[in-house]
Parts: sequence; C-alpha cells; structure tokens
Amino acid sequence: MKTTKIGIIICDRYRNCGGGKCFRALQNREGAFDIYAKEDHVEIVGYANCGGCPGGNIEYVPEEMKNNGAEVIHFATGFVVGYPPCPHIKHFQEMIQEKFNMKVVVGTHPIPQKYFVTHSKLGTWRSQELSAYIKPSLSSEKLRLLYD
Repeated sequence: MKTTKIGIIICDRYRNCGGGKCFRALQNREGAFDIYAKEDHVEIVGYANCGGCPGGNIEYVPEEMKNNGAEVIHFATGFVVGYPPCPHIKHFQEMIQEKFNMKVVVGTHPIPQKYFVTHSKLGTWRSQELSAYIKPSLSSEKLRLLYD
C-alpha cells in the first residue's frame, strides 16, 4: 500500500473552517482527491490558512508541512469558489513548487453546486487559467449537490 502525505492550505476568508468537506472528500476520494487510489493511504500532515492577502503564511507553512513529510500541497476549493477567486493562486503555486520542490494541486472537495451555479452565471471561471484551476474539483452535478 502506498502512503502519500499531504498538506492543505485554505483561504484565510475561511479561516474558521473545520475542514469537514475536505476530510470527507479525502476519505471518499472525491473532488481533487480522486487522484489518490482508494486502497492507498493518504495522511494529512498539515492544515493551515494562507495568512490573508497576499498570503503571508505561504512563505513558511509549506516548509513546516514538508518537514512533517508532506509531498503534495492542496489549496482548498475555497481558493476558487470565493468571491472573487484568489488572485494569487498562480504566484503561490509557482513559489511553493520552486522553493519547496513540492507538487501543488488546486482543489480539495468537490465544488458545491450553489457556488457552481453562481460562478457560472457570473462567468467567473471563463478564463483559461481559472477553468484549469476548477477542473480537479468540478465533479458531477450529483456530487456537487452533496457538498452544498
């Protein structure tokens, strides 16, 4: 059995989030966590917020997570479903990959349907960059409804 250790970084506007949707999605291998086989063990070795705009914790939290064995950092789905989506995702992702040599996945749990509907109406995710960021967490409508 393969073991993968991950860290989750959430957007500071959701700093009080208990992580329930992320943990459920990981357990069920849903949303962006569907990249991990159900039979493999995935361990969360860190859970922190970005520190608020422009992401002060991004400079040191990944190092702490890496010291705890993290191989992959997941930016929580809140980075792309918030209003507006985080404008710093690309910079954060590039910095973590370069400085800490870690894979970064944008997304955790499936995008809740209510956010999908609103952002679709607003056209928020039309850009090529944002379309790519939501892809790992997009899921089916049936699954998105389970995360409303």
